[in-house]
Amino acid sequence: MSQNNPLDLIESILADPEVTEIMIDNWQHVYLEKENKFVDIPSPFSNEAQLVDLAQAIAAQVGRTLNAANPLLDVRLVYNSRVNIALPPVSLKGPTITIRKLSMNTFSEEQLVHWGTLSQDMLDFFRACIQGRLNIAVAGGAGSGKSTMLNLLAKMIPAEERIIVVQETCELTLPQPRVVALNTRPPDMEGRGAITLRDLVYNAVRMRPDRVLLAEALGPELLDFLTAMNNGHDGSMFSLHSGSIQDTLSRIEILAGMGNPSLPLLSLRTQIASALNLILYQERMADGTRKILNVAEVTGVQDGVIVTRELFGFHRTGMKEGLIQGMHSATGAIPGFLSQLRSAGIELPVSLFTPV
Repeated sequence: MSQNNPLDLIESILADPEVTEIMIDNWQHVYLEKENKFVDIPSPFSNEAQLVDLAQAIAAQVGRTLNAANPLLDVRLVYNSRVNIALPPVSLKGPTITIRKLSMNTFSEEQLVHWGTLSQDMLDFFRACIQGRLNIAVAGGAGSGKSTMLNLLAKMIPAEERIIVVQETCELTLPQPRVVALNTRPPDMEGRGAITLRDLVYNAVRMRPDRVLLAEALGPELLDFLTAMNNGHDGSMFSLHSGSIQDTLSRIEILAGMGNPSLPLLSLRTQIASALNLILYQERMADGTRKILNVAEVTGVQDGVIVTRELFGFHRTGMKEGLIQGMHSATGAIPGFLSQLRSAGIELPVSLFTPV
């Protein structure tokens, strides 16, 4: 093994497809997440200096300085991992590195239905919504499978359409022939040259897109994205972190509000409700499985509040052999946008919305 590149020390771990997260609490304590469980492994480091070299090598890859004066770093790297580093004096146990491997797995529709992530009825409904060019938000907590779900939905976009993807790193891997991916760029060591998500959203809508996808909304770019949806860029999709359907709306308000802090709240809510048709909310459950828990239609603004209507939900029935049991079911509510789908030549049977 070459000792010239500090990254060589963890190369084999990064290459292991079963490893989803690497946690280095100090040079003597290293453990992994595999199959949703923590697994301790022998440390690949002989001393603390090797761990510091690794941390600084990672920082150098993105043109950042890491030392006692600048002890924190949170970046996404070209090998499709998100890395968080904390050095002393912030980290009391010594240098700490957490590497989350962003999954490049593109699970099939059949696999996700089999695993209980969603039902076949929901899958058929989502396909109709994509074909009908509805605007969709995919929401959930960290590790809930948002990128996997956004990939699944995006693959339903017709192959003849031109798709512009805006992202921080390669989170969406689409097979269509007319896909253009735009990635952000961090500032250089002098703090110049950064290209932000907002820059990319502004540019994407000028590239003659049929669809614009925002892999993950993180800040003020969401206001520009909502504006684009309201200005005719329908069929757009994005993901974001949240803890429920209602929390999703609150977080959209916060992020979009960063784009124009002087925008009145009612105007912002009206713009959100006008732009967004559907919200999918999913969670990583206590047993490690990932499930869509709620699917809600955004119906408008009433008394100054954005109103939603739940269309599908997951109903938990118990536990069996350590796994959560339950079923997905329609709520009985009929979406208000069915007429929009019919105008696009898409007919959905009413039975699709009959509760199980």
